[in-house]
Amino acid sequence: MTPPLKAVTLTHVRYQKGDRVGHFLAWISLVPVFISFGGFVSHFLFRRELQGMFFALGLILSQFINEVIKTSVQQARPATCALLEMCDSHGWPSSHCQYMFFFATYLTLLSLKGLTFWHVRDNPFLHLLTWSLALLTMYSRVYLGYHTVAQVLAGTVLGVFLGAVWFWVVNSVLHPYFPLIEESAFGRRLYVKDTSHISNVLEFEYDMARAERRNLACNSKAD
Repeated sequence: MTPPLKAVTLTHVRYQKGDRVGHFLAWISLVPVFISFGGFVSHFLFRRELQGMFFALGLILSQFINEVIKTSVQQARPATCALLEMCDSHGWPSSHCQYMFFFATYLTLLSLKGLTFWHVRDNPFLHLLTWSLALLTMYSRVYLGYHTVAQVLAGTVLGVFLGAVWFWVVNSVLHPYFPLIEESAFGRRLYVKDTSHISNVLEFEYDMARAERRNLACNSKAD
């Protein structure tokens, strides 16, 4: 007898054929994947900021907690999930909602403290975009039939709570150790850095790049 097939659920999102709203919300459900691979992986490859690395670590821990709770509670997904052939996992709390609201909470607190690459406190568009994506993700999980309202609300509350707690842990408990991590063998080998003391990182790097180019031009003329 052939064993039943199982899909890789990381990017496997179904919607009713012909439903344009469902098609749009299916892509919204993939936002956590885009953030993880397009955002944090790229951040590590090209930035290697300690704030970003601990941000990503917090999201990983949050998802681990989500899996522990799901396994312990073992609440079934709604009946609509059977039509999607996606009912082989538990539903409470929603991991998508927990991820997105953790992300939105942590990013908002970062910007309010001025710990981002630019002055986002003067640009509320970023917050509007972040929280809109979080709310759309919450709505999409119910609309597409993957979760009940109670399951997405649980994920939302847990995501906000864990995001706030992890922000406090990183910036009140762990932040004093950032210089030690920078100067460690790990930090030096991988060029890990902390730029939280720089008010506008993009402007600082831009000015430094221009200054270095001018120095190189002057040295070449002197030679």
